[in-house]
Amino acid sequence: METEIKGYDLTIPVNNFHLSYDDVGEGAVPVIFLHGYPFDKTMWQIQLDFLNSSHRLIACDIRGFGKSTDEESPLSIDLFADDLIQFMDKLSIDKAILCGLSMGGFIALNAMKRFPARFEALILCDTQCVADTIEVKEKRYKTIDEIAVDGEEKFNEGFIKKVFHKDSITNKKKLVEQLRRVVFANSKHIIVQGLVALAERSETCSTLNEITIPTLIICGREDEVTPLAQSEFMNKNIKGSILKVIDKAGHVSNLEQPDEFNQHLLDFLTTLVEGDFNKMNGSERMT
Repeated sequence: METEIKGYDLTIPVNNFHLSYDDVGEGAVPVIFLHGYPFDKTMWQIQLDFLNSSHRLIACDIRGFGKSTDEESPLSIDLFADDLIQFMDKLSIDKAILCGLSMGGFIALNAMKRFPARFEALILCDTQCVADTIEVKEKRYKTIDEIAVDGEEKFNEGFIKKVFHKDSITNKKKLVEQLRRVVFANSKHIIVQGLVALAERSETCSTLNEITIPTLIICGREDEVTPLAQSEFMNKNIKGSILKVIDKAGHVSNLEQPDEFNQHLLDFLTTLVEGDFNKMNGSERMT
């Protein structure tokens, strides 16, 4: 049975493509991790290593990225959320705790808006609820035109520099190089289709007040891609949510400051298990 298969780089047919995922640890309600653009599920490896003794953890390669290959379909956040629900159905997962970073957060908020009964808790990392403004959308399409002419290398290099805190660029060269390899593993088609998906996404801000499940929001203090103000807005509008700000971190806070990030995750998940979320929320909401 599919539900009994555990390990890394598993593959399952979902919604007309083969989805690659890791499934480790044991727990009644799994935590599903959704990576950012243009990364893959390996960005969650440190979290899987830290938490798998106490929780069931599933990290997915989103359609088109990592080993979930799809070089043909037009990509969209709606499609990614559909994939997520069908993936959960295939593994007989009725409810999950959903953790998404950046684009993974866009997918999480989209899925939460459309399929709220499928989730028990929400973890939003370095993400936002807004759609692209006209100016940002135009800039993305200009980038797509530039990639068509000059290739994706310039975009990839610029993006790598933008997602990291300046200290990480200087002092964590191995980490930066690891993520660079992940980004450059994407085809030009997937880089472009991912930009289209981001440009055409719908806003989810108008339904934040409908989220009633426990929600943890994490953001790097120096995040330039999805600035801290966006996390503060979500914290204000998701009733009872908790905001944790990580110093000396940019857009990939789980990689730059993994110990602090992991502790926030563990604290949150522990309160869920113990049914003590309201107590944690009352004392720590705005820290």
